[in-house]
Amino acid sequence: MARVKVLLTKDVPELGHAGEVYNVAGGYARNYLMPRGLAVLATRGAMKQAEEIKAAATRRRARERANAEAQAQMIAGKRLLFAANAGENDRLYGSITSSDIAEKLAEMVGFEVDRRRIELDHGIRDLGIHEISIRLMPEVTAAFQVAVVREGEDWAAAEARAAAKAAKAQAATAESVAA
Repeated sequence: MARVKVLLTKDVPELGHAGEVYNVAGGYARNYLMPRGLAVLATRGAMKQAEEIKAAATRRRARERANAEAQAQMIAGKRLLFAANAGENDRLYGSITSSDIAEKLAEMVGFEVDRRRIELDHGIRDLGIHEISIRLMPEVTAAFQVAVVREGEDWAAAEARAAAKAAKAQAATAESVAA
């Protein structure tokens, strides 16, 4: 398959940054990069614009990073409370998903939060306090807490449940060490 030289006009994940020249498969360039405006063929005219594209992309990345860091400061340390139905064994009948968390976090901080940026492998299905992080950029993350309680309870009930759970785990550890 023929390979072609392309000049990236925008940052492309897994490939490179704007303003850089890469040798890629012809189909990848023709069917993916070019139609989406991510790259152009690396002609002489395009190569003259490479430095300008690179400088603009660097400025844009710096601006996006500053914005992400400001958002991370606003999110860091927030405490979200979810009331849900749960059984006797503290398991939820449903689950709290990253979409639910993103929606409530957006209400609290006042800007849109992308659910895909929340680092949650699977929905929360247990009562208690959970540490959650959100990756705003590859190098910018923020941590916050999510408390899941029974309907009618508040944050204090979640803390009491977490303390009881920790004491129970510590007692179990002490018993296993003593045995």
